[in-house]
Amino acid sequence: MDRDRLLPLALRVIGAIFIVGVLPMMIVWPSGWRWAPHNHEYEQMIMVVYAVLGVFLILAAQDPPEHRSLLQFTVFSSVAHAAVMTVHAFGMPGEHWHLAADIPALLIVAGVLAVLMPPGPARRERAVPA
Repeated sequence: MDRDRLLPLALRVIGAIFIVGVLPMMIVWPSGWRWAPHNHEYEQMIMVVYAVLGVFLILAAQDPPEHRSLLQFTVFSSVAHAAVMTVHAFGMPGEHWHLAADIPALLIVAGVLAVLMPPGPARRERAVPA
């Protein structure tokens, strides 16, 4: 696996999806991407937060090791967001489709970035032969 090549590509794809993909997914499959009660103000807030994150992920693609903390934030916040959504998807009638849509999507994002994460400073130092 060539992490140096795959990670920038993954960051650009995930970033683009975060920028332009959230709204279409809410329109095409509302039961999997919109939470009841449908609240346009809330949805706009979620879309803008993910769009801004998407922009920064695309910028991070130019030098992923320099932006490791942003990648860690994206991994951990995606897992945390998916965990909260999972609780609500099981607890709220009519929200079970989220278990097949936005929840796995966030876990896929977290998994891809976790696997491709550049090594941290301590790991880089140990990897250098003496």
